Amino acid sequence: MRLSSKAALLSTSAVLGAVIIAAPAHAGSPQIGVSPEISRPAVPGSPENFTGQVQSRSLFGATDHLEASGGEVSFEPHARTAWHTHPAGQTLIVTEGTGWVQEWGGPKQVMTVGDVVTIPPDVKHWHGATAVDAMTHIAVAEAVDGSRVTWMEQVGPEQYYL
Repeated sequence: MRLSSKAALLSTSAVLGAVIIAAPAHAGSPQIGVSPEISRPAVPGSPENFTGQVQSRSLFGATDHLEASGGEVSFEPHARTAWHTHPAGQTLIVTEGTGWVQEWGGPKQVMTVGDVVTIPPDVKHWHGATAVDAMTHIAVAEAVDGSRVTWMEQVGPEQYYL
């Protein structure tokens, strides 16, 4: 005896419904986490690593299954990082304003909203706001042997304003 299409569909739905009820989707698996902005306050940038008014907010840290960490960094006009390198490189995503990025020995490059800047491993560089515009970016980097960044000397006015 053949089941009608409707009866077969109802029978299949009943079996699938029983399976879904018997095996919750989260049983034994990690849960989705939401980190409210209020739980990640912005802190001033360290004067050893930044020049000018800089605010930094951690967005996410490394976990058991993700080696990268990320943060949002806001620079007022004239503000910038010191020269530094990242052992696994760095990615910047500009979310507000206009800024500059420069590799040691290379020209300053403009970066603006929507730009994605890829900095290769161990390339000495700096980044920050222009002299007239503020700039905010998201920075993502991975650690190598527990280190994400090596800070170096400050970017002097003669380098910044060239």
